[in-house]
Amino acid sequence: MLQQVLELLRMLLGVGRDAGDVGAGQMVLRAIVIYVATLATVRLGSKRFLGKATAFDVIIGIMIGSVMSRGINGSADVGATLLGGGALVAMHWLFAVLAYHTTWFGDIVKGKPVLLIEDGRPQRDGMRQTSLSERDLHEAIRLQGSRPDPSRVGLAYLERNGTVSVIPRDADPHILEVAVERGVQTLRIQLE
Repeated sequence: MLQQVLELLRMLLGVGRDAGDVGAGQMVLRAIVIYVATLATVRLGSKRFLGKATAFDVIIGIMIGSVMSRGINGSADVGATLLGGGALVAMHWLFAVLAYHTTWFGDIVKGKPVLLIEDGRPQRDGMRQTSLSERDLHEAIRLQGSRPDPSRVGLAYLERNGTVSVIPRDADPHILEVAVERGVQTLRIQLE
């Protein structure tokens, strides 16, 4: 019975056929099987590599897409394709665990944040290292909801995922005093 089911699956998926001999129906079924298997593998392996990702995460997404497409179009065996995709996700998981437990390995595979502004002063070495111009830096500050004035920024980093994080500079509070004539009390307002 099991042998008959496996043989039926082989026929439906066109297993063992050359890429040019795989029919449209077989390609559709392969796509469904590969999609479901890849989704299950990715969900088991990592929840983060499809979010805001580092190059480390993007690479696995591209590679899985490339490997899995071979199983769909028939240029590789479906079973070998699924094993190859699973191996990639397992390796990504292992590297992520190693990066979590060892800073030096995390810096190698994920990179390090680069300081762009410190106490309102642009850091030219960091900008040169990351190829960020002053205009790029002003844009990043605006995207954080601030005026594009580096002097108002305490710290800014180019993070490992490619975004610029901006921490506003602690400013002295502005004090506004309003005096009213004829003995009425003065109102003092502190703006931060």
